[in-house]
Amino acid sequence: MKNFNNNILKHNIMANVKMFKLLGVMLALALIIWGIYPFFYHQPITNDVIATAIVLILIAVAYMVILFNPSWTKAVFFFEGIIIAVAGYAFLEYPYNIELIVVGLIIIVISILAYKRKLPSGILKWFYR
Repeated sequence: MKNFNNNILKHNIMANVKMFKLLGVMLALALIIWGIYPFFYHQPITNDVIATAIVLILIAVAYMVILFNPSWTKAVFFFEGIIIAVAGYAFLEYPYNIELIVVGLIIIVISILAYKRKLPSGILKWFYR
């Protein structure tokens, strides 16, 4: 009976992991659609729209990569920070570009600290599974 219960538990855990991945893929697709929506429905394309689309699509792609290959979390996080900072610098005007640059730099610093294992263990668990 004990072996039977362990098999049921393993099956339930695997079902939860598959459901989590399916929901993650759906979230990523929703972010991509949300990012490209203005381009297909004839809304005015401004620098704000371009920067938002880049960030949303980047987050979706990064989430998909991390979802299917968790060992790449630190590298994806690092490049995500770089692209967010560059998108803010290149496409947004003064008060808003500073915000995205700061967010991008914070993400870069967190990923570097994760590489060096200098973050608290509660945060490091998200980078090392």
